[in-house]
Amino acid sequence: MRISDEVTKNIIKKLLKGEDYRIEVVSLLNSIFFDYVKNFLLLIPERKAALIKLSDEEIIDFEKLFLNKDLKLSSKEIMINSGMNKKTISNMYNTAVEKVVKDASKKNFSSLKEILSKLSEDEEMNLNLSIEFNKGKVKQDFDFKDFLFIVNALAVKRAELRGGLWSTAGKRVEKPLMITLCKIFGVDENNYHKGNLIDEGKNYSRETDFYLINGNKKFKCEVKLMGKGNPESADAFYARDSHVFVADKLSDTNIKQLDDNSVQWVQLRSKEGFKRFEKVLKKLKIKYSGYNKNYVKNLDKFFEKIFDWTKS
Repeated sequence: MRISDEVTKNIIKKLLKGEDYRIEVVSLLNSIFFDYVKNFLLLIPERKAALIKLSDEEIIDFEKLFLNKDLKLSSKEIMINSGMNKKTISNMYNTAVEKVVKDASKKNFSSLKEILSKLSEDEEMNLNLSIEFNKGKVKQDFDFKDFLFIVNALAVKRAELRGGLWSTAGKRVEKPLMITLCKIFGVDENNYHKGNLIDEGKNYSRETDFYLINGNKKFKCEVKLMGKGNPESADAFYARDSHVFVADKLSDTNIKQLDDNSVQWVQLRSKEGFKRFEKVLKKLKIKYSGYNKNYVKNLDKFFEKIFDWTKS
């Protein structure tokens, strides 16, 4: 899943202002999800026609449209439509190979059918969904049970998209944000490592972490767009042996842990905000020319060069 340059730039601008960046990711999530829902429903006319052609089907329901093996659906599509995700299957079966995914999906859907059959017997709940396509030329009716299958499948897909986007956003922002901070404080390009490293004896580059450099000393930096007091992010940070931690928000406990371990930190959404990066530079004795008070006017110029670098 990809976060565009424009969204990345907007996230960085909000982080520098000490504002909540999440609206950028949520807006993108909504856009991607609504597009998925539209395409999901637009599959119905084509698949309905295929089913009628295959077996002259008269009664066509959710299972026949979205889980039918005769339609040659991918294992991922079957998994999502049955209400499962890859992580859950991996946790349950210690693998997510295609056969396991299909078997697990089949079992889960059978379980769903059993649960929803009881709900469908409720006389007080008589909900039906009717969708028309091509100005009424194609019509598909779903009963209450099928309606809930659709809701469940779409909910699983949204959760998958959400997890992927938040993870991608953090990774996508890390280097551009660190380079932007270096630009704002006039850190010479020789005093930070911004690109990928070429593996010795190999003909390809590998993505590396961002480092501040003082002579022969390299200080590993890490960016975490985590919620306040998120223990997972802080614990993972120590495991990676980083020297500088830049976060959206930090709890008092996080800050104490970082101070106790002599780790330099910057909390973007705080009174001091990104300006604390200057203390980090001084502590690590990284050469810099000083804080650029007019950085806002120069951000677009910074970004133009920064995003060319990060693509190289």
